[in-house]
Amino acid sequence: MTDLNKLTIADARDALKKGDVNSVELTQACIDAIDASGALNAFVHKTPEIALEQAAAADARGYADAPALNGIPLGIKDLFCTKGVDSQAASGILKGFKPEYESTVTTKLFDNGAVMLGKLNMDEFAMGSSNESSAYGPAVNPWKVDDRNLTPGGSSGGSAAAVAADLCLGATGTDTGGSIRQPAAFTGTVGIKPTYGRCSRWGIIAYASSLDQAGPMTKTVRDSAIMLSAMAGHDMKDSTSADLAVPDFEAALTGDIKGKVIGIPREYRLDGLNEEITKLWDEGAEMLRAAGAEVRDVSLPHSKYALPAYYVIASAEASSNLARYDGVRFGERAPLGAGDGINEMYEKTRAAGFGPETQRRIMVGTYVLSAGFYDAYYNRARKVRTLIKRDFENVFADGVDAILAPATPTPAFGIGEVSDANPVEMYLNDVFTVTLNLAGLPGIAVPTGMSSNGLPLGLQLIGRPWEEADLLNIAHSVEHSAGFVAKPQKWW
Repeated sequence: MTDLNKLTIADARDALKKGDVNSVELTQACIDAIDASGALNAFVHKTPEIALEQAAAADARGYADAPALNGIPLGIKDLFCTKGVDSQAASGILKGFKPEYESTVTTKLFDNGAVMLGKLNMDEFAMGSSNESSAYGPAVNPWKVDDRNLTPGGSSGGSAAAVAADLCLGATGTDTGGSIRQPAAFTGTVGIKPTYGRCSRWGIIAYASSLDQAGPMTKTVRDSAIMLSAMAGHDMKDSTSADLAVPDFEAALTGDIKGKVIGIPREYRLDGLNEEITKLWDEGAEMLRAAGAEVRDVSLPHSKYALPAYYVIASAEASSNLARYDGVRFGERAPLGAGDGINEMYEKTRAAGFGPETQRRIMVGTYVLSAGFYDAYYNRARKVRTLIKRDFENVFADGVDAILAPATPTPAFGIGEVSDANPVEMYLNDVFTVTLNLAGLPGIAVPTGMSSNGLPLGLQLIGRPWEEADLLNIAHSVEHSAGFVAKPQKWW
């Protein structure tokens, strides 16, 4: 077999079981692809020795009764702690940090026989929508339509770029306000954010603890179902982890959605929304109708307040979570002058270690949590969050099974095109995605079309809490109807 790195997880699993290929060959094909992909800057810590050792162990284990991910090479977002391997959340303040422990999600993947190819680029501490805040420099979208380098989205930009460019068969991502779904839409890949609590957060470097959730980024919906089954499950080490059985998500992919009710939120039809996105959204609704679903308009009246509420809550939680990084126990410490004391050490280390976007969010978070502004900003944002959650509950209580919406307001844009001087312009990329995180709901981005200049476009499906199986099946139907098979032309 040739081009082994271009296989899907499902196809690779079947080939391994048939004996057409072994994991060492599959892993080596991915390692070779990674080594030739420097221009994408997707993998920032390569682990070929670990990968080949895990692949050999998978081959020795055999494939007759092996778990679905046995021998499958994956990329791991740099936010996941991996024992003995650099895990620095793309931040200078954690440079050189090698954890003595393994995150629960990566432990589950490795227990299922998965192979780790290395750590993937991302926005610093997962704060960003374009992967430009990374201490490693930006990851680059493998899709190219002119002489510009395009963003793969953020914060899981390295994961999206690696999957789209066939550097790995799948990757882990995290989603705090859209950081799985937006980069998936920008790169023509599939990304699912599960219900908050479905995957353990233990060992994942925290950004905003009430919003963060891990999920898979893959080439197909079936691959996402396979990966999510391995990643999900209760974890005693995470108090927010749900003690619920994990369904066989792949078995749910029947493609039969007759009788399902799909909601179209009228509040998401924003003034000035990209015409191609609007057209794709309408086409997606027609695909669902043709597959036997009922499509109806629904109202989510508090959606317009989601973005400001999200950035208040996320920044407040970031301010609290990132207070621990001080250069004392681990990570990079700034050089000190002769008369510097502990206060100067903290100030210089945090000023040098954190990038501008992370500093901005820490300062905003500290401000909204301060005594004079706590009620005016943070408490008000929490009340808005409750109203947003109630909006979704009312829609689902009215018989709606899933909601169809755009994943992003535009196709992928050029690196450096959105000005640092106006951060709100960048934050608007999350306008369709943050509501799910505030409500704790599952959502999936599926590639469904192309822009007029040849860039992938994705739609988003929003599901009921804990019903990822049903959501994946509806997404599987959309994927089948859309027939999206385009791949970026290799230029890197």
